[in-house]
Amino acid sequence: MSLTPSTMLELDTKAPDFSLPDTNGKTVSLNDFKGAKALLVMFICNHCPYVKHVRKGLAEMARDYLPKGVAVVGINSNDAETYQEDSPKNMKKEVDRAGYTFPYLYDATQKIAKAYRAACTPDFFLFDGKQKLVYRGQMDDSRPENGLPVTGKNLRTAMDLIIADKPVPENQKASIGCNIKWKRGSAPEYF
Repeated sequence: MSLTPSTMLELDTKAPDFSLPDTNGKTVSLNDFKGAKALLVMFICNHCPYVKHVRKGLAEMARDYLPKGVAVVGINSNDAETYQEDSPKNMKKEVDRAGYTFPYLYDATQKIAKAYRAACTPDFFLFDGKQKLVYRGQMDDSRPENGLPVTGKNLRTAMDLIIADKPVPENQKASIGCNIKWKRGSAPEYF
């Protein structure tokens, strides 16, 4: 396990476009989320202990915020040839196991992860209703090894502020987790 922090993509960045298959083979695109009060794009996977640690909290957070107009999407960009547990077949099992109610997409080319400058799992990118980045950072202070409960405090606070039409403070703490499992020779230069 390689501990990697988020790259902290520049705030106010427009959400990079994507069009990826979900676990049922349906194509989901950025345009599908137009009109949402906010859009949470999460880079997650099935095998990372940091994602496993927060997955119940991710599922609860989505159930809490989808009715409030926040769109949520998970993207797995890991190399499934090397990490079979992250294959699309196993992603479908993960949706059921974790209770995800949001689309879970597979980025086979890893181009979307690179467009978002995603570095780790989990890596969170929260966009406002105009799909401009307002938060990129940790879900909360909980980590598998520190004994703190998973609350989603940082991410929930940012979503609550967007829903209330208030600014999200720019002082944000990077997410941390396992590095995205890049295909051999394809790791991005932002590391």
